[in-house]
Amino acid sequence: MTRSRHARLWVALSLLLASPALGASSGTPGVFPAPDRPVASITSPTYSDEKTRDAHGEAERVMDRLGVAPGKRVADIGAGLGYYTVRLVRRLGPGATVYATDVNREFLGQLQARLHKERIQGVHVILGEPRDPKLPPHSVDVAILSHMYHEIENPYEFLYRLWPALASGARVGIIDTDGPTERHGTPPALLRCELAAVGYRELDFVLLAPADGYLAVFGPPESLPAPESIRVCSQ
Repeated sequence: MTRSRHARLWVALSLLLASPALGASSGTPGVFPAPDRPVASITSPTYSDEKTRDAHGEAERVMDRLGVAPGKRVADIGAGLGYYTVRLVRRLGPGATVYATDVNREFLGQLQARLHKERIQGVHVILGEPRDPKLPPHSVDVAILSHMYHEIENPYEFLYRLWPALASGARVGIIDTDGPTERHGTPPALLRCELAAVGYRELDFVLLAPADGYLAVFGPPESLPAPESIRVCSQ
């Protein structure tokens, strides 16, 4: 981490801790603008079935495109039953640093049971909050959000609170389908607008056919905008 990036990180953390509104881990309505489009409800801990996704080469293509390799620290945000979590551990090998975070305790319990059954160790399982993935500061080189972005309660606040966890040069990979958010998709133009509103830069975009949807890759901002300056995007 550069000295300037380190300084900006600690300034942001200090502001979050010092301000009762920004520091509230559960989020405070009115501080961040609400999204001007529907937010899908969480209906399932998994997307499609894993055999089909593997037959279409989804995870391998996504991990290749994001540069997931031994030594990288990766977060599976909205992990559900761990489709990406278990494949990340296999890709990264012994000593891997993998975070699996979700807002649903039941899903995390099922994930932990799966990890135990498959004898997968070393995964940091984290109960997140609807507006905060609750990842440790400067802990993530690659963050993967698979088929869940449209379910984030407030994407502006969520992306704001994700930022302190991202290391210098980190990548955020978002997998979703091109469809209305109320139908469990995110139009790419809307995704780009919402990420840009918090300062994230698009680095890559690829359709995942024959797998469903697309992978959009973003880099984190050098600094965060003031929450009240964030301009809301429309679907």
